Amino acid sequence: MKYLGPPCSGSIQALTYSRNRFGQYQRNRSTPVNPGTVPQLNQRSRMSASAAAWRALTDVQRAGWESLGLMIQRTDALGQTYSLNGFEAYCSVNIAKQVVGDAVVAAAPALATPADVDTATITLTAAAFSIAYTPTPLAAGTRLLIFVSPQRSAGRQFEGDYRLIAFTAAAAASPADIFTAYSARLGTPVVGNRIFVKLIPYFGGFVGAPFGVAQLVV
Repeated sequence: MKYLGPPCSGSIQALTYSRNRFGQYQRNRSTPVNPGTVPQLNQRSRMSASAAAWRALTDVQRAGWESLGLMIQRTDALGQTYSLNGFEAYCSVNIAKQVVGDAVVAAAPALATPADVDTATITLTAAAFSIAYTPTPLAAGTRLLIFVSPQRSAGRQFEGDYRLIAFTAAAAASPADIFTAYSARLGTPVVGNRIFVKLIPYFGGFVGAPFGVAQLVV
């Protein structure tokens, strides 16, 4: 139901407030889905390990992460910009590192901003799924995190459910072939369906701006 009032985001009692391109709305609150998939459990394990490691840091190390957090900007569901606290900065950097297999760090690194993706062209059939991107090759030490959606109807124009399906090697050259990874996780692409892709550059624990694109299976 459309909602006219002060900007709101989140749940209170039996109602959840959010927004989409048509404006603010409210709906009945629903119980979050908790499927217990392997990726979900792995992410929870990374978060638990990061929380335990944070408690073992020295005061000087925590102060370094607090300073780094003030330099990292995020945007919330209402479009408002905010910075991270030390714990959030520590988890953001080190969980990203764990995802791609890099070693975690106790001391806060210098802030880095990965170069943005300029273009992405998808080749998508029932037997092939690859993404050609620029710049290519990626800059030294830079990887691409590749997020994809489940298969959707051809008329769909918006997607909010992305899954990390693969990541490239550092400084990898285009294209990235993700057919095997996608089929194993979300099924073989079916002709006529639409799949959404989001590419996020990664460097040293920091992520850049996402680049989104969608393609019909032909």
